[in-house]
Amino acid sequence: MSEPMQREWRFYISDMIGFAEKIVAYTDGMDQEQFVASGLNYDATLHNLILVGEAATHVPEHVRDFADDIAWRQLIGTRNRLIHGYLGIKNEVVWDIIQNEIPPLLEQLRALKTAADEHRIA
Repeated sequence: MSEPMQREWRFYISDMIGFAEKIVAYTDGMDQEQFVASGLNYDATLHNLILVGEAATHVPEHVRDFADDIAWRQLIGTRNRLIHGYLGIKNEVVWDIIQNEIPPLLEQLRALKTAADEHRIA
């Protein structure tokens, strides 16, 4: 039997960019109260936060070392907390992540993608 093909890590970076862009789009123009009350936007945003963390788990260590400005452990930890502690999610913490961590993360991921596209990292 042949081994399943591994997905290249660059695709996970592209996925993370897409998920982060959705988070920004789904919360655009909202304040925390509107976001929490929004229903679909809230659920979709949490789902994409989980997906960002899940994709981060597939990025190899040498890439994480190269892009050490990205809080890889925090991304993965947030995913784990959202998945395993969903009844205890603090909306203030989620909103803080959306407002203060996702926009810079998006810039960092785009820079990492550019570095990969320019073959500065294998």
